[in-house]
Amino acid sequence: MSQSLYLQLSDQLGYLTWPMIICASLTLLIVLERVALIINELLNRDAWLTELRQQARSATPEKRQQLITLLSQGRSMLAQGSALLLSHGGQPRLMREEILNMWLLKQKDKLQSGLKVLHIIGVITPLLGLLGTVLGLIEMFTQLGLSNGPVTPSQLATGLGLAMNTTAAGLIIAVPAITLSNLLGLWADKRCNHIAHGLNQLNLWLEGFDQALSIGSDEPYRKVSAIVRAQMTNASTPMTTELTEPNR
Repeated sequence: MSQSLYLQLSDQLGYLTWPMIICASLTLLIVLERVALIINELLNRDAWLTELRQQARSATPEKRQQLITLLSQGRSMLAQGSALLLSHGGQPRLMREEILNMWLLKQKDKLQSGLKVLHIIGVITPLLGLLGTVLGLIEMFTQLGLSNGPVTPSQLATGLGLAMNTTAAGLIIAVPAITLSNLLGLWADKRCNHIAHGLNQLNLWLEGFDQALSIGSDEPYRKVSAIVRAQMTNASTPMTTELTEPNR
């Protein structure tokens, strides 16, 4: 069955059968590998960070060791980076930041791996389709040149079929390749920013700033608003008393 499929593709695409098959196969492999990475990141939720934010405990040595033990079993990138950060918790803050920057650059390359190849395939395949169009037209005009009689549809069918089929095949591969390259790139940037934000929170937490784990959430702003409203209410009460005392 595979041989018959190859023969059908060969009849439709001509000399460009193998280049198109290679581009389509690479696109499929890269997309499947990226999707597997995304699923792995989504399934491995970082519930430990949410629990740590709710507790907001001080970064004691015992708490650090508990987190390292917990994160050593995690598979997400944020868990791995957090374990690396906590294992260097005794280092100065600038040293920890340098370690995190180096680690984040490596993870960014990992998240964006294969996307450039996917983008290149999206650029090359329409050009291959255009090349097939030119080859199909050349073949069509060659058949017309060899014919001494009137032009028949059968003489035009082979050349025009090759021209149209290669163009269609190139676009069918290029459109998903370019689209998924951009979408996966956006997800990679968003995931890198999320990981960097979580690690920066932990880095400040190691410096003794417990509220660092709440940076970026709406809960601290609600608390601050409630405190400000309470202070304003308390501040207005003595003023009312002072104004009413002379009347007594």
